[in-house]
Amino acid sequence: MDATYWLAPLKFIIDTLSTLYSGAILLRLLLQWVKADYYNPICQFVVKITHPLLRPLRRAVPSVGRFDLASLVLLLILQILTMLLLASLPGVTLPGLFGIPVLAIMRALELFFDLYVGIILGSALLSWISPHSNSPVASLLYSLSDPLLEIARRRMPDLGGLDLSPLVVLMVLELARMMLMPILQQLFRLLN
Repeated sequence: MDATYWLAPLKFIIDTLSTLYSGAILLRLLLQWVKADYYNPICQFVVKITHPLLRPLRRAVPSVGRFDLASLVLLLILQILTMLLLASLPGVTLPGLFGIPVLAIMRALELFFDLYVGIILGSALLSWISPHSNSPVASLLYSLSDPLLEIARRRMPDLGGLDLSPLVVLMVLELARMMLMPILQQLFRLLN
């Protein structure tokens, strides 16, 4: 078999593992920001898998209030390492030195938007299917989505019990993505 036969599956595995671990790091950052229940089993899992890499980094990078700066730095480092690892494979080119951090920020922002869209959709579906669920997943989804949904609910008129705040938040998230990503793509083109 040709050596290039294994390139696509290898790229897929590297990118998938990086995205999953990056998602766990981002989730930990968000869980700390919203002060989610630390004893939730999912929170415990996220803390256990991210702690080995975050512990040494926290000595050098302090938190700023409720914002865990070390998690953000680790997320960006992981994105850069993923790009370098993928670029070491044949047929993949690495962007310029100044383009790498911009691309890392773009990848992290895409992950943030995708994760939050999933969180909002998940909490909305769960509120329809099982509105009074006390499961760890429901608790976690509500903890992560409620801060954004409450902002939308306060600004919306009363619609007779119909809650359209998830739709509003999803639209705002997509608008933010549509506005931020082209700016970063233009910056990437300039620096690359």
